[in-house]
Amino acid sequence: MTTPALWTAAEVANATGGTCRGSWSATGVSIDTRTLKVGDLFVALRGPSFDGHEFVDAALTRGAAGALVHRTGVTSPERESDSDKSHNRLVVVKDTFAALQDLARAARTRCAATVVAVTGSVGKTGTKELLKVALSAQGETSATEGNLNNHWGVPLSLTRLPRGARYGVFELGMNHAGEIAPLSRLVQPHVAVITAVEAVHLEFFATVEDIADEKAAIMDGLVPGGTAILPRDSGSYDRLAAAAARRGCRVVSFGSHGADALLVNWSLTTSGTQVAADIGGHRHTYEMGVAGRHWALNSVAVLAAVQAVGADVAKAAAAFARLTAPAGRGAHLRVAGPTGPFTVIDESYNASPASVRALAETVGAMEFAQDEAPSDENKGRRILVLGDMLEMGPTAPAIHADLAAALRANRIDLVFTAGPLMEHLHNALPRDMRGGHARDSAALIPRVTQAIRANDVVAVKGSHGSRMAVVVAALAALDASSAPRAANGH
Repeated sequence: MTTPALWTAAEVANATGGTCRGSWSATGVSIDTRTLKVGDLFVALRGPSFDGHEFVDAALTRGAAGALVHRTGVTSPERESDSDKSHNRLVVVKDTFAALQDLARAARTRCAATVVAVTGSVGKTGTKELLKVALSAQGETSATEGNLNNHWGVPLSLTRLPRGARYGVFELGMNHAGEIAPLSRLVQPHVAVITAVEAVHLEFFATVEDIADEKAAIMDGLVPGGTAILPRDSGSYDRLAAAAARRGCRVVSFGSHGADALLVNWSLTTSGTQVAADIGGHRHTYEMGVAGRHWALNSVAVLAAVQAVGADVAKAAAAFARLTAPAGRGAHLRVAGPTGPFTVIDESYNASPASVRALAETVGAMEFAQDEAPSDENKGRRILVLGDMLEMGPTAPAIHADLAAALRANRIDLVFTAGPLMEHLHNALPRDMRGGHARDSAALIPRVTQAIRANDVVAVKGSHGSRMAVVVAALAALDASSAPRAANGH
């Protein structure tokens, strides 16, 4: 099957104000030669530590249809080669970053898709994936890949929007003030979802109220008459609702109490989570292929968005069973360890106080048939392995220590910690919950792997910079044949 053309050389030149001598078509757009696909348009961006122009030759050699550049002489400024055949595959512009944004605007303008944008302190990537699954069941849907949610990733995602798509789903991220509004204006969503407002990025924001205001900026790009889906359970709800009123947005709330879209009940199953929700006065019961209350709550926000765009809510809810959690964001591994099988929950991609508490709630809600076994050695234990939560600001030590109460309340048996900030949690825990502490994730590995026994559930989490993925890899290596699972096997 032939992949349809996404951009022609002439369209790229017209959208960016660039010049091009050749005639070709691209089936995708890339800014990284490591993930570039044959037929992509390669955009040579200049960043703080690299210049994409140094990789133009490599991109063309690997099958790029063309390249967007702001200087010729593709591998060095000295090598001007008008006679080089590859020169006909270049679109030359004044600035490639500005050109990427221009191309994104052109993609958004030419496409009649209904667009949903998602932001939030936690849960935005999972919510984006839920939206993708829900809407893909009803029409061609283009969504942000991975977490391409910053000033490069959002315009890149827009340039990949097929002109015939029915729906577009875009994730918008930030860690400094003033970043969300320009991204939202680029995306121009019909519906904006704010999953949560939590105490994250406090290194760059003075208060949670400041974080709420930055999240509310997603409404700046809403099309006239657009809808904001807001978290009713959040302490920032009134502030977000007031921001929506100032912008003239329609508001739909979601949550577990007094919300327009209501999470009525949730429970873990052997394949994920069963959810009961009330969406606009209609009851929906559905299965999800992912585990936890946080997934259930975000699914309610997604169904509210689905209703807001006029899509089929029941069909969207049924599609949730097909979702599997990605690596680092809740994926489950069943490992045949040296003393028997155990389960690993991989949440190593990122961490915040709210997401650690959500993980503890999920692990605490898991039940084990082995709990009734006569021997203590056969009982599964609930174990958390936690790395530092970064960008928490000057109160980071207290924020880490404060997690102890939630871990105790959710029946966590053992907690292993890595990093100087997590040492504060280690010291705040009762002695019988302290599995061990190490200076970093690599040093923690032997403590964890030696402690695991049959029937345990081991959840691993930390900020990306804490490198907790190495712990997951070490646990998976205890059984080379372990395979990813979409649900909470136990």
